[in-house]
Amino acid sequence: MSLSNQTVTSNSAKILIVDDDPSLLRLLGIRLSAAGYDVESAANAKIALGRLQNFIPQVVISDLRMEGMDGMALFEQIRIQHPNIPVVIMTAHGTIPDAINATKQGVFSFLTKPFESQELLDTVEQAIRLQPSQNEKTGETELWRNNIISRSTVMTSLLQQAKQVANSDFSVLIHSQSGTGKELLAKAIHQASNRKNKVFTAINCAAIPEQLLESELFGHIKGAFTGAERNHQGLFQATNGGTLFLDEIGDMPLSFQVKLLRVLQEREVRPVGSTQAVKVDVRIISATHVNLTNAIKANTFREDLYYRLNVVELELPTLAQRREDIPLLVQYFLNQAVARSNVPIKSINQEAMELLISAPWPGNIRQLQNVIEQSIALSSESIISANLVKNALRDDSTQFPSFQQARDHFERDYLSKLLKITAGNVSQAARIAQRNRTEFYKLLNRHHLVAESYREE
Repeated sequence: MSLSNQTVTSNSAKILIVDDDPSLLRLLGIRLSAAGYDVESAANAKIALGRLQNFIPQVVISDLRMEGMDGMALFEQIRIQHPNIPVVIMTAHGTIPDAINATKQGVFSFLTKPFESQELLDTVEQAIRLQPSQNEKTGETELWRNNIISRSTVMTSLLQQAKQVANSDFSVLIHSQSGTGKELLAKAIHQASNRKNKVFTAINCAAIPEQLLESELFGHIKGAFTGAERNHQGLFQATNGGTLFLDEIGDMPLSFQVKLLRVLQEREVRPVGSTQAVKVDVRIISATHVNLTNAIKANTFREDLYYRLNVVELELPTLAQRREDIPLLVQYFLNQAVARSNVPIKSINQEAMELLISAPWPGNIRQLQNVIEQSIALSSESIISANLVKNALRDDSTQFPSFQQARDHFERDYLSKLLKITAGNVSQAARIAQRNRTEFYKLLNRHHLVAESYREE
């Protein structure tokens, strides 16, 4: 049997084989290695899950019947951690019901032992074609994610998902804490899509007053309201053909959500003051740190808009969940600061690096950048010491806050005091604050305050 075609088409693609039969595991490894694949083997499902911590394959091939965790249980774990990796299940007990059940649950393919080498290689090749770009390590194909500094497996998996959905027009919702780089991920998806030569526009929905948001997104005509001295093209029209990133979508006013939903459904906008609608072709990527499921229950976010925006959801990990990226990010921020501020080249000693790797990072990557820049500014030596890093980590939480941070702190403290005064009575607290219940619930949700906990007190 000739393997030359597979060697060429599958050059260096990674395969993970899982089987508790040592002889079959060895035989499959030989066959796939001869075809040009980079093969890792695991004698059971638990070992396989350990391998997946630092080896991200293009395909997993697993036996169905194994001691302990079986092949379908392993598939469920892989689908949770790496939903884009196709899984091929092998079994000597293959039946039509088994195959139907496995494929219904999302297994890529089902091989009944004994099978021919060519059948195995053809199945693997088909699975790899689902994600062709993952085999390409260099060149322009990787430029789409150049601004995302990472080597962690959790980010590798996320970026594979992002690349996979990039060329579709499905709406993407990015969920993560503040400071994790939501806009960078949105830009990367745009760069990987067929819209990359068109406009990418970002807007923070929480930063624009409600009365201006409609004009900013949909535009307005001259004379539509006081101060509208000329026609204004909104961001939907300005981004036509490109990607519009709606950051902090969870903080969008409820009254405006229905207007956005109509635009997404009809694919047209009507500028404020105009009677004419304008067709738009825009791919929507949105992001939020808010738990939108809870917001829907609190009636502060529309369920129909949620499903329109959340066709594909990507969970961006915190910095604490990707600590292996910290040395890379530190070096990146060091290089950036040196180039921008024209200071002498700086490095960081081992003890300082260990402090950075083990720090809690509630402010995520944005906080790490602040710590590095502060350490550089106060360092009189070429090497940044552990003491400088300790001071920066301690001072980072007490530095003079930005306007937004100060406002958030005031709002959180004010709302907490109201709930204490009213013993968690939301209606009464809303009246004192001179806000309606819906808006008051939205404020509580934004600051993660639960009225019931104050009732217990």
